[in-house]
Amino acid sequence: MTPTIPSAAAPAVAQPQANTLKSFNRTIADQRTQDYLQQVLSEKKSSFVNNITALVANSTGLQACDPLSIIYAGIKATALDLPLDPNLGFAYVIPYNRKNAPAQAQFQLGYKGFVQLAIRSGQFQAINVTEVREGELQDFDLLTGETRFVAKPNREALPVVGYVAYFRLTNGFAKSLYMTRDEVEAHALRYSETYKSTKAWVKAASKWTTDFDAMAKKTVLKLLLSKYAPLSVEMQNAVKSDQAVIDERGEAHYVDHEEFSVEDVANSVADEVEDVTATEEIDFETGEIKSAPAEPVEAAPAPQAPF
Repeated sequence: MTPTIPSAAAPAVAQPQANTLKSFNRTIADQRTQDYLQQVLSEKKSSFVNNITALVANSTGLQACDPLSIIYAGIKATALDLPLDPNLGFAYVIPYNRKNAPAQAQFQLGYKGFVQLAIRSGQFQAINVTEVREGELQDFDLLTGETRFVAKPNREALPVVGYVAYFRLTNGFAKSLYMTRDEVEAHALRYSETYKSTKAWVKAASKWTTDFDAMAKKTVLKLLLSKYAPLSVEMQNAVKSDQAVIDERGEAHYVDHEEFSVEDVANSVADEVEDVTATEEIDFETGEIKSAPAEPVEAAPAPQAPF
């Protein structure tokens, strides 16, 4: 559980509608917040403060968010030992504007973050997710569920027709999941209020709008791992926290579609699409990453509130 930053450490939060870059800077610079971050992050505190401050400075959307929601989302990424640099694609802090409510920041994992967490577990021999271009789906066995893909030589010039995620465990078990682009689009429209909004400025703020391919890859990989892979405690924590606002108790709230939990999303959508058994015939861009058992990443400590 994420420890609480006392509200007294963030006086600007008392009037969230007035959030600005100055209010975030006051919150992060407050000595009580600094003491708290030192307790929670230890030697990672300085880099965390520098990274999160730069992130907010470069995002007018985040500047309008509750400063504490930004800090808690950033701490979640740091606890998972994932960099917050949006150019790297491991984890993000995304502004979310709620109707008749203050803007808050969401923690979001990128598909690279899921791959990284899987590798760390030491249970995966290979893991990959990729787009599928027109003509690359060769055959699908309705009885066995086996699917075969072959890369086209001019694939970058071909339209994307779907996405496939694949993993093979060190014990030999393998599984893949293929979703057409239309199925991924339907998923996005069903579970993201911002993406399906009729207001252009709201829809434009959705990561589904700004980076559809990355979100599609993450969706297919997340559904596959959630349903078939052995999930480490770290991975379970990541799945639960993905696309959620983290509160002062470290609990996840899915504000972009509050009536659905992560488990609901994974179970219902995975049941709607074809599950296919991965075989060694998936012979393009497997992206095999040989993993070795890694030291587990320790969760952030839970110190007593400083006051």
